[in-house]
Amino acid sequence: MIHQLPLRQNKFNKRAGESLPSYKVTQTNNGMKKILSIAFVLTTILCYSCNETTRQAEETTGASESSAQGGQASVVDDVSAKDVVKVAAGSKDHTTLVAAIKQAELVDALSNAGPFTVFAPTNAAFDKVGKETLDNLMKDENKAKLQDILQYHVYVGSLKTEMMTDGQTLNQVNGGNITVAVKDGKVVFNNTATIITSIPASNGIIHVIDGVLLPPSK
Repeated sequence: MIHQLPLRQNKFNKRAGESLPSYKVTQTNNGMKKILSIAFVLTTILCYSCNETTRQAEETTGASESSAQGGQASVVDDVSAKDVVKVAAGSKDHTTLVAAIKQAELVDALSNAGPFTVFAPTNAAFDKVGKETLDNLMKDENKAKLQDILQYHVYVGSLKTEMMTDGQTLNQVNGGNITVAVKDGKVVFNNTATIITSIPASNGIIHVIDGVLLPPSK
């Protein structure tokens, strides 16, 4: 006779009324903790990215507003070529001219796109005018006269020396004309000021001259 052995209860078999094994609950809890941790890290990264984007946008807006308030001359650019005002400001031989441009409030106008041809008298050229006359021009009540003289040194357009011919007439910003003479390879204006050297700028060209051009009386 074959005797049937009683079945042994497997420890992994679920008995009636028993709860789920505790190891499954532990695994579920660990999985939820991992998901929550990942969600927390992602949320932190997103918050940081949003804050950084907002900060950069505010800095850009602030810089734009600052430039708008200060005009074109206030834009800081150490990479591109300098405009005619910055070129003159960087020359130790044109401190008088730069001071006059500032007094006449022409810095922003000459910092614009242009292009401009500026005939820039040296400090020595202004010395020929006389200190008393120059000091008088720098007074607030004579600002309009100073502007007229400075604008007589500016031509709208970029004129290189090879583009200037003997007998040529140039109409300046103030409405007056200057005459060009070419003598022995040198370019002379109104028979009083000769080009010493020429310097290109981002918005035109500067011709350094050895005399001050005085507009005819109106």
